[in-house]
This record gives sequence, structure tokens and C-alpha cells, in this order.
Amino acid sequence: MNQISTVARNATLQAMIDAVTAAERGPDAGREGRIADAIAPFLGRPELLAGFDCPGCPDRYVRHLLHEDRQAGWAMVAIVWEPGQASPVHGHRTWCAFGVHRGWLEERTFALGSTGKPVRTRTVPRPMGATSCGPADITLIHQLHNASAATAVSIHVYGVRYDSFGAGVNWVYAA
Repeated sequence: MNQISTVARNATLQAMIDAVTAAERGPDAGREGRIADAIAPFLGRPELLAGFDCPGCPDRYVRHLLHEDRQAGWAMVAIVWEPGQASPVHGHRTWCAFGVHRGWLEERTFALGSTGKPVRTRTVPRPMGATSCGPADITLIHQLHNASAATAVSIHVYGVRYDSFGAGVNWVYAA
């Protein structure tokens, strides 16, 4: 079988996986937008992650594999963000789509300054239900941050296999 999963899928999670699978199979152009649209109807539904232990960590955000399609080369994860946690400032080596399932995040965008270091250009609140996406482009620089006092959970789909996340997803910029 080409697909693997680390969770016992409930009907809502399976429906989201099916919607993402259909969106991913379309043309390359606009794929990440179609996937963000496919995720959106499921965000905030309490049953989405029912039966799945999705713990956080006090030291860093944590990714939990929800689904991987090894043949098509993409994976879906739930990321748990404790208050104050943030991703590194990064661009993406692969396309990405994400949505906020619980809580809210800030998406901070950056441009490269004259010194070659990222300079923050804006901050966009991403409340529960919000989605965002982008193509593979390391110059589209952003950071996700949980600035709230509560745990947040987001759902991300990346255009690489899960075993390639380390080198295949983020191009990290020095702070």
C-alpha cells in the first residue's frame, strides 16, 4: 500500500485526507491553494483528532504525523504549539498549506534586508479556521508564533515525504 498513517482514522480525519488527496492530484499550478481550501472545512471540528494523542512539549513545537502518501510524495502533520513557541524564521523548499485547527497563531512575514538578514514586514493573525499556503520558494520568508496563553494546534501539508522533513521542508534563516 502506498499510504501510511500513524493514527487510527476517524471519519472526519479520513474525509480531510481524502479531500487533500483529491486536491493534490490536480495540476501543479495552484496545488497549495487547493489543499488549503480542502483543509478549511475540517478545522475546528472537535472530532478531527479524536482518538489521537497529540501532546505538546514545553521546549519546542511538536509535529505529529497524520498521514503520508509516499508514492505522491506528501505528508500531513498536526503541529502542537505551546504558548510562546515559534518556528524558526524560514522559507520553504517545498509547497506547503496549513490551517489553524485550535487556538490561534501569528504568521510573521519577512523580506531580506540589505544585510541579507530577514526583516519583519508584517504580522497576520491566524485564528482557528484560518488557512495559508505558499509555493516552494525560500525567499517567501515567514515564521509561525503562538502569542496566546493557550495551546494551539495547526494542520500542515508539505510536498515531501515525512522522512524528508528535516532537509526537505524549511530553509532556515539566521536570526
